[in-house]
Amino acid sequence: PLFSLASKKMSQLTNVQEILRALHLTETASHLPILLKKAETEERTYVGFLHDVLRYEQQRREEKLRERRLKWASFPYYKTLDEFQLEEQPSLTKRQLQQLCELVWLDQLFNLILLGPPGVGKTHLAIGIGMEAIYQGYKVTFITMGELVHALKTEVIVCKETQHK
Repeated sequence: PLFSLASKKMSQLTNVQEILRALHLTETASHLPILLKKAETEERTYVGFLHDVLRYEQQRREEKLRERRLKWASFPYYKTLDEFQLEEQPSLTKRQLQQLCELVWLDQLFNLILLGPPGVGKTHLAIGIGMEAIYQGYKVTFITMGELVHALKTEVIVCKETQHK
């Protein structure tokens, strides 16, 4: 009798995991045994357990979306604004940096282009702001000025070719 009870529980767990996968809740499906054990240990209520399950799935989806957006951004490397040496940038004030990080300019549909001589931190700043934007839910594309000019020239050529046909 004990064996059949254990096998029934296992079959229910497998069945629930299959349903979760069919509903595209794949992260929860694979993590379900751990969530169940935690609920049992912490004596969670049904609503508390359901909250934990849904929150886990939500966090994993947000994590995966962030990872996809970081990959899509095509940063040459990862840098954060915490690592940015603001005191070495006399042309940028703390307030200006904070305003850039608030991303209001993004909500107003502006792009950000950083210009200056080599070695002043433009790339670091762009990557840091881009990563902050990704963490706040925005899509980001990092390109160098050379790549931007090339893309614009190519687009102009394509537009001219289509107009002459």
